Parts: sequence; C-alpha cells; structure tokens
Amino acid sequence: MSDRGEVDLTGAKQNTGVWLVKVPKYLSQQWAKATGRGEVGKLRIGKNQGKAEVSFTLNEELTTIDSSSGKAPVVRAPREHPFTMQTVGGQTLAVFTETSSDKIALEGVVVQRAECRPAASENYMRLKRLQIEESSKPHRFSQQLDKAVTTNYKPVANHAYNLDYEKKKKEEGKRARADKQQVLDMLFSAFEKHQYYNIKDLVDITKQPVIYLKEILRDIGIYNVKGTHKNTWELKPEYRHYQNEEKSD
Repeated sequence: MSDRGEVDLTGAKQNTGVWLVKVPKYLSQQWAKATGRGEVGKLRIGKNQGKAEVSFTLNEELTTIDSSSGKAPVVRAPREHPFTMQTVGGQTLAVFTETSSDKIALEGVVVQRAECRPAASENYMRLKRLQIEESSKPHRFSQQLDKAVTTNYKPVANHAYNLDYEKKKKEEGKRARADKQQVLDMLFSAFEKHQYYNIKDLVDITKQPVIYLKEILRDIGIYNVKGTHKNTWELKPEYRHYQNEEKSD
C-alpha cells in the first residue's frame, strides 16, 4: 500500500527483469532533445568469450552540444558508449513508474546493473574541455550601466519608516528626565483642565521620555483600553480634581 492507493504489481507477477544503467548527464540531456518518440540511439548486446558486451550508439542528430553562452564553438558528444557491467549483489532493487492517473506501478525487479561510459575520443576530450570552461564561469558578474535605471523599483539609501524611527529616537534622546515631583505637578495641572489625555499630548506637555512618563502615569493614572475614551489616560479616583466646566467631558 502507498499513500496514493494500491500499487499495481502486475510486473512482479510477470517476473519481469530490468536493467539499472547509470548514464552521463550530457547523454540524458541530449535524449531530452529528441522530439516525440524519436530514436535516441541503438543498443547492441553481444558476447565475447562467454561474457556479455553491451554498447550504446547515440543518434547522429543528437550529438551537437552548444555552450550556455552560445559563443563557444560547437562541440559534438561522443557517439559510442560501452557498458561496464556490474552485479546486483545482495540487494533487492525494483523499478516503479507513475502513471498519468497518479498511480504507482511496479515495472520489474533489477537483475543487472551497468554504467554507460563514453569511449575515449577527440569528441569526448572537447566535451570535457567545454564542461570545465562552463563550470569555471562566474554565476554573478558586475556590469557597467550606460544609462540610469528606469524601472519602477529603485534602491534607496534608507526607507521612510527607518527615517521616522531614527527621528523619534533622537527626540527621545534630547529629552532629559526631570524630577518626578516636577513631572507630577505638570500632570496634575494638565488633568485639572481635561479629564482624558493620550500619551502623545502628555509627552508634548511634560517634554519627558515616553517610558519615563508611563512609569509615573501608572502610579497616578488609569489607561482606558476600551469605551468612548479608548487609548487615553485619566487620573485614579483618589487623585481626581477637575474644573467644573470640564468635569462632564
């Protein structure tokens, strides 16, 4: 069982044996260029002194390899690829395929392992030289621009929210802490005129740092988190003394 339902085990019932062959990367890339079900090459299987001899010949139409830049001369992949046969050993290997309906099917059990290697030739040496040159090319490079960038996105030295934060930070640093009693006098004087204040207004009145001011307000005030006067401060009941004309505020 798999997470996609039952596995089709028809291949196991037929006792189908398959070969597991390792091929060079360039060879698989050339195979991918074959249109439709076109022929990619020919496989020859023979015997020499009782031992199997297997080789693969790449189709002539798939031998052309271009460099990524397109500037290097055209290199042709080697056509002849003899197989190096290997034993499966004590392992049990199987090949599964995925159908168009997302079902898993068992194609067969691996009975032979092999490695497909290119035959030593002039084409193979040119190919290796091209691969080395391609791998040594830098993935990133600097380029001088002839004109200004006109795209919508342009890099900025500093963003607006960073500038606002730095400005507020500087303002906080300029405010020196006054004596607590002096700050209390300013707060009581302000609350005699109005019952509710937000923290910004109290900072403007007292000219004190926000953190220091909130420490003092917690001793004498109440912060409203809901209601009509949400996000404002007012005095605790024991400290309230408002002017008559503002008491109904």
